[in-house]
Amino acid sequence: QVQLVESGGGLVQAGGSLRLSCAASTRTFRTYNIGWFRRAPGKEREFVAAINWSGSSTYYADSVKGRFVINRDNFNTVSLRMNSLNPEDTAVYYCAAGASHGLPEVADGYDYWGQGTQVTVSS
Repeated sequence: QVQLVESGGGLVQAGGSLRLSCAASTRTFRTYNIGWFRRAPGKEREFVAAINWSGSSTYYADSVKGRFVINRDNFNTVSLRMNSLNPEDTAVYYCAAGASHGLPEVADGYDYWGQGTQVTVSS
């Protein structure tokens, strides 16, 4: 069992930045692919970014490409640096861990999910 804890959410003005972290207490975390997803009010959950277990490959949704950066900081933490935020980025952000070799943007490929952290961008 892998427990994931997100942190770093908050309220920021448009154009600002936030850094989200996803932490796990188990060393096996480093063997998992990690994804970030978000759910905005009234909308379905959507893929944001992912990084493979080794950190050698990253993936981004078109809506965040060039603004967000995902990184494996150490053996038990993955961060999501979010720049140039806009109100459309407002959502609850979730990190997920999985060992699937499928498409990184597919939520079903992840086995463990955090509780989420709220990100609110004001205009």
